Amino acid sequence: MRREVFVNDSYYHICTRGVDKRQIFMDNRDYLRFLHNFYEFNDTAFAMPYMARIKGSDAGSTLIHNKEKGQKIVEVSCFCLMPNHCHLVLKQLTENGISSFMKKLIGGYASYFNKRYDRSGALFQGRFKAKLIKTDSQMMHLARYIHILNPGELVEPEIRKGVIRDSLKLKLFLKNYKWSSHLDYLGIKNYPSLTNRDFIRSYFDDILDYEKFMMSWKVNDLTRIESILIK
Repeated sequence: MRREVFVNDSYYHICTRGVDKRQIFMDNRDYLRFLHNFYEFNDTAFAMPYMARIKGSDAGSTLIHNKEKGQKIVEVSCFCLMPNHCHLVLKQLTENGISSFMKKLIGGYASYFNKRYDRSGALFQGRFKAKLIKTDSQMMHLARYIHILNPGELVEPEIRKGVIRDSLKLKLFLKNYKWSSHLDYLGIKNYPSLTNRDFIRSYFDDILDYEKFMMSWKVNDLTRIESILIK
């Protein structure tokens, strides 16, 4: 894939995967550490990994930050962490912001993971991949792809083919999946400080309108975002 040239104030679909599709999040502590790094490394200053102070130990625990922040280098619009990969929508705020943020995010987490699990070598599959989001339609449908299709596959393996065996089970699962920004878009406080949701929210009248759109996915909707999907 050709490397994307990042432009300030533009939005990008970002994806990074574990090497050989290996699992990169083994438990809640790993997910929380990665999310903590969203905060620590979104800064013009280089940040060495900080030990996150966590209130509680299970999904939904609150990250408590204890350092002064400088200027943000990216804006996180939405995200979803999956067992072996993650998707992000990032807006670049400063020159080289996305490259700098992703380098620190991936490198810092790999360092933590290798130390915790007494391993060495690459954790991620090379450099992260990125695609420019060009239209409002792409943004809306990509948010649905990230928030619904990705975690939805964990309980409905054929969801991308349009096969949903239990829609109620899917909806309940998504409302309890802590490793995505979907809950914050629904008005359920999860990790609200990590994302700026104003731009995507502007497409919808209210939370009910957002949820209705998210849950009304159809197979041919994938063609709308084919050019910005990362495989």
